[in-house]
Amino acid sequence: MSDDEVLRPVVGNWYKDNEDRIFEVVSFDEGDSYIELQYFDGEIDEMDLDAWESLSIESVAAPEDWSGPFDEMERDDLGYTDMNLPPESLSFSPDDME
Repeated sequence: MSDDEVLRPVVGNWYKDNEDRIFEVVSFDEGDSYIELQYFDGEIDEMDLDAWESLSIESVAAPEDWSGPFDEMERDDLGYTDMNLPPESLSFSPDDME
């Protein structure tokens, strides 16, 4: 992308601003030129398309740890409570051994 091309906001995509803050676009109303975003730390912000276009924004990959914006998550909330036990569908018995 050349310097004069502007990166368009896409809902669900992650970006980094000129302050190295990572955020996801959670809403974009092209008719009103309104963009709502959520920073990785959970902060919600909004801006208009003119403000977006004036920033140095680059596209980045989604963070591996998506739980950043959520306060005080328990391991249960992430969907994996006991990491030492295989799922029932993967369990086997001694009869499976040959």
